[in-house]
Amino acid sequence: MQSELKHPKIVVLGSCCVDFTTYCPRLPMPGETLHGTKFMTSYGGKGANQCVAAAKLGGNTFMISRVGDDQWGKQYKEHLSSLGVDVSQIHVTQNVTTGIAQISVAENGENQIVIVAGANNFLSKSDIDLAKDLVKNADVLIAQLETPFETTLEAFKLNTGIKLLNAAPARPDIEAILPYCTILCVNEPEASLIVGFNVEIANVKNALKKILEKGCDTVIITLGEKGAVYSSINSPDCVHVFCEKVIPKDTTGAGDAFVGALATFLMRDKSKPLHQVVGAACEVATLSVTREGTQTSYPENHSAFAEEYTFVIL
Repeated sequence: MQSELKHPKIVVLGSCCVDFTTYCPRLPMPGETLHGTKFMTSYGGKGANQCVAAAKLGGNTFMISRVGDDQWGKQYKEHLSSLGVDVSQIHVTQNVTTGIAQISVAENGENQIVIVAGANNFLSKSDIDLAKDLVKNADVLIAQLETPFETTLEAFKLNTGIKLLNAAPARPDIEAILPYCTILCVNEPEASLIVGFNVEIANVKNALKKILEKGCDTVIITLGEKGAVYSSINSPDCVHVFCEKVIPKDTTGAGDAFVGALATFLMRDKSKPLHQVVGAACEVATLSVTREGTQTSYPENHSAFAEEYTFVIL
């Protein structure tokens, strides 16, 4: 019992995706073949990214996901396991490919992305049944919107801990899950889709209030380099937490770094007020954008709360 208290379970329900990225002088025209300058294979998917971010910070992490019966599925499980993630609930789907993203990046920063969800589309309620005890008793259950919505809804109904939904990629039809969300985490475009107007600092208080009315306990809206704002049912103040200004190298996966860090710090640093936990998560996301790559950019053994994070009540 004592060890359970020391090592709360962070369970991530979501996507695994392998990114194939080519770098080229410009994007090709239809039917055109170009010589590229660099090729990279990397591990992605919002679910796995968030799980890795939490694991690298020392979180006790478990992944519930589906991969294909190809070399990438096998390698992805081995990759997560090497980082300390429990992969016992990552299942192989026969005759289906692991999720992939084919990405072309031009020198001017423009990109083209083709995503094939593959096995991610097969994450189902039966996977929740297989992991029923784990899902129910998770101290934090994290989910996103890259896998079937009804599977996530089923898991949120079952869980008795903190249910953290990162409503990304943006979609409008998520009203049914919001009353089950302990924490909803969205960026400005995702928040805009939920409230029906363009969310920015000037109207963020109104946006938070409108989303809270849909049933969430706490709503966090991330603002990129401007930090994050949040409000809760029990504490309706709109709190703006700032983050350090840096020159970004690669912003890919910064939102996932924030979510994984938030879950870890909520569990590990329960005595800290929420504005400091949000500040620490912003710091991890900020660190990630100063390094290339996605999961490779997430910090390990990071010492958070070295100083107070700045915040204001709007």
